[in-house]
Parts: sequence; structure tokens; C-alpha cells
Amino acid sequence: MIKVIDVAFKEKGKPYMFSINDLELKKNITVIVKTERGLQFGKTVSDIYEVDEKKISSEIKPVMRIASKKDYDQNIKNIKEAKEAIVKCRELVEKEGLKMQIIDANYTFDKDQLVFRFLADNRVDFRNLAKELASIYKTRIELRQIGVRDKAKEVGGIGPCGRCFCCSKFLNDFDSVSINMAKNQNLALNPNKINGVCGRLLCCLKFEDDNYKECKKCLPTVGKKVKIDEGEGIVTSVNILEKKYIVFINGVGDIEKSCCDIDDKS
Repeated sequence: MIKVIDVAFKEKGKPYMFSINDLELKKNITVIVKTERGLQFGKTVSDIYEVDEKKISSEIKPVMRIASKKDYDQNIKNIKEAKEAIVKCRELVEKEGLKMQIIDANYTFDKDQLVFRFLADNRVDFRNLAKELASIYKTRIELRQIGVRDKAKEVGGIGPCGRCFCCSKFLNDFDSVSINMAKNQNLALNPNKINGVCGRLLCCLKFEDDNYKECKKCLPTVGKKVKIDEGEGIVTSVNILEKKYIVFINGVGDIEKSCCDIDDKS
């Protein structure tokens, strides 16, 4: 077992696991960590906990130190200069006539790399842009294309449910969402109803799907013939979460039953 702690590099950003490197750490303190891109300034988002090293597939990088006042000031300077780089990059994009929208830019703590993130409908040939940026900022440049879901996470907002976007509140990874998940939940396949503000299928379809599948296990499908105490009829509708369904029997009408009353017609 090794002692680790989770660190995020931006507000509501994805947390990453780092070894504590024998440091006295706790939640909500700023630290300097070692990453594949170099040193990064981040904030701890958990207390120290233990994990089985054998179950970890990739190398865990260490926390180098607790951030000092000097480190904090350097990070503020990096953020300011990155914002200035966004303005310059957008000017160059317009000059080159590239169909891409620059979203943000971030320096690594030691300024060994400057990363720009952008939106684009198609692949973009940004080789000349990268060369110009490298000649201006004298550091390694990375241009990374992101999706509209990432953009929605960054901006935030209110979803059709009336609550803040799940992606901007607690979702750190974007799992694949399929139209079958909407079908499992008996939702009308209307894009205005099942798509989020980003234009993609609602994230909640994914993390609610297991609950709907579990609730549906004992329910008949619409159109199925079933036998109940009142007779034999056809299932006309189901209420998945309440585990109830409506059976229509000729001469009797609609009867509401719960899933424990099912007796399939053989």
C-alpha cells in the first residue's frame, strides 16, 4: 500500500492521484507536483489515503512540495501571461484563416510548455500556427482539440432539469452516452428533450441508466400479454421507477398493477 492524495489543476477540474512523497499534506492546500509535462501548480482535493500499488496501471508521480508564496505569485503570473497568449493566438488564427475557436491557454508551472485548447468542427492544419507561436513564446507549444462537452463543462450553466450542469458540478470524465439509454428510460426521442445545451445526449442518461435497468428487470414490455387476477390482458404502459404497469382487459378496462403481480402468458 502507498499513501497518495488527489490534486486538481483548476476549479472543478479532474482530480489526479499523486504520491505524497513523505510530505504532511491535507485537503485544500496548494502544491507543486511533477507531471509528464513538467511541474504543475495544483490544489489538493482529498485527504491522504492508501491504495494498493499492484492495482495501479500507470506510474504515480510525486507531490514535489507544498506551494510557497513565491510559487503562488509565479502561478498568478503564468495565468496572466496565458490570457495574453490567448489574445495573440486568436489574432494569428484569424490571420491564417483557420476554422477553430481558441478556448483557453495554460502554461506548465515552469513554463516549459504552453497548451492551447480549441474547438473545431473538423481537423485543422495548425502547423504554421504552432511555429509562429513557438517563435513568439520560446517554449514548446501544444494545440489540443476539445469537444463541445468540454466547453459546456468550462462555461457551466443550467440544464433542462433546472439544476447546474452535471459536467460542471461533479462529473470528471465524459463516458459514452447512447440513444439506447434514452429508450431504456422510455423517453421521447426528441433532441430538444434528450440533448443537453452542448448539443450532445444528456450525461445523466448514462449515470441513471443502471437504475432504470434494475427497475425494468421485473416489468413486462408494452404490448406483452400477461395474466393477472382480473384476467388476461395487454400491457399498455409501464412506470419504470415506481415498478408499475397498466394492463388493458377487454370488457374490464385499464388496471394498474405492480411488477410482483406478473404472470407471463405461456
